[in-house]
This record gives sequence, C-alpha cells and structure tokens, in this order.
Amino acid sequence: MALPPYITPLRRVWHYVFRTLCGLVFLFLAAPLVIIIPLSFNAEPYFVFTEAMMSLDPKGYSLRWYIDFWESQEWMETVQNSFVIAIAATALSTALGTLAALGLSRSSMPSRGLVMAILISPMIIPVVISGAGAFFFYSYVGLTGTKIGIILAHAALGTPFVVITVTATLVGFDSTLIRASASLGANPLQTFFKVIMPLISPGVVSGALFAFVTSFDEVVIVLFMADYDQRTIPIQMWSGIREQLSPTILAVATLLIAASIMVIAMVEMLRRRSERLRGVTPA
Repeated sequence: MALPPYITPLRRVWHYVFRTLCGLVFLFLAAPLVIIIPLSFNAEPYFVFTEAMMSLDPKGYSLRWYIDFWESQEWMETVQNSFVIAIAATALSTALGTLAALGLSRSSMPSRGLVMAILISPMIIPVVISGAGAFFFYSYVGLTGTKIGIILAHAALGTPFVVITVTATLVGFDSTLIRASASLGANPLQTFFKVIMPLISPGVVSGALFAFVTSFDEVVIVLFMADYDQRTIPIQMWSGIREQLSPTILAVATLLIAASIMVIAMVEMLRRRSERLRGVTPA
C-alpha cells in the first residue's frame, strides 16, 4: 500500500523502521521453526546441514525419516493415543466451557468475577503444579495410568480457552433474540440449538481448536499420569531426544508445524466469519 503524499518525512521514516522491526521480531520467532523443516529432509542421520544439503544436491535430501515415522508401530501408537485423548478432552472441555460461558454472560449471576477467575486459573497456575495436583488427586481415585484420567486432566487445561473465546463472542450477542424465540413458543433447548448456538459457533469452534492444541501438545501432565501404554506424540519426542536421537523427531515436528498452521488458518477464518455475523467489517 502506497503511503499518502501528505505525511511528514519523519512519519515516513518511522513507517519503514516499524516494518523492519516487525520483520526482525517475526524472523526471531520463526527462525527455529524454519530450520527444522529442511533438516527433516536430511538424507543422513544428523541434526546438521550436510555439504550435499548446502550445495542443494538432490542426493542430500530424502523422505526416509517420514517413511520411518509412518512405518513405525511405536510412533503410530502414540499418534493414536494423542488423537483419542485430544478429541475426547476437547469434546469435554468444549461442553463445559460453553455452558460456563453462557452462565457467566447472565447479568443475574452472582460473583461472576470470582467464578471467572477460578475457571481460567489453569491458564495461570504453572503446569507442573497442575500435573502434581492431578497426579495426587487421580491416584486417590484410581485414575492414574488410564486414558480417562489423562482426558479429565487435559479437559481441565482446555476449558479456560473455551470459556474465554465463547465469552468474547457473547459480548456482541443480542439477548433480545432469546426473548423473541420464547415469545414464538420455543423452549430453552430449541432456543439454544436454533438461535444461540448458530451465532456463537465461531467462538465455540475457536475455543475447541485451542483446547485440542493444548491437549495435543501437553507434556507435563502426561509425564505425571501416563503409563507406557498412554504415551503421546510429545512424550515420544521427549523420550527420543533423551534416549536416542533420530531425525524422525524432526519429521514429526515438521508435520506438527503444518498442522498448527492449519489450525491458525481455521481460527482466522472463524474470526472473520464471526465479524461478518455480527455485522463488523474486518479492517
């Protein structure tokens, strides 16, 4: 976009300086991720750029580590565990977080600030403390070393994200639609699924995506609570770094980066859809 002709030279200089600073910050954040991607195609079992890779020789690149990942039964079991746990935890946290956000949106609810602080506390408390607390509590009820215990612990971590996103969506919600629905004969259940849910669905789906990513990438709680049969992808990567270095970890990391980019794109699409539904024109 061209700069308007009436701006002063100082503002023109600041415009380019600001863009340069933003680019440097972006480079600082993205550089570690950018380095991982080409290293995952290394034909040699090293974590460094070989001479063949630096000279762009095709023989220096290979898909062998992606093939090893796909053919490894151990990695496939961790993938299955990660998706089962993340999907179940996401469903539970989305249901609980949406209900909590609907309750917090009511002006008649007492102590809303205190309840909100309690609900989002898992985002503030260090994960190590949450993991230790979950371990002692779930060991008392006999759920350590089980997928159910891990799912419940992950749901506790993902619920605050759903509460925050749905609450933000409900800020622009027109409550008169609920009264209009009731005046037309709809019961509360019909009002929720036919009036409220279609309008807040972008916030619900965004919160669900954040809850899914939180569960899928979680390490500490799984270290506290999981047995060998409940290993997830992050735990397998952690074990691989400590025990046996293999570029397969870089291939898995590249796939996770691609999945994260897709999630971010979906969240942005949902944000724009929410703005259109609320009549807000994106800037």
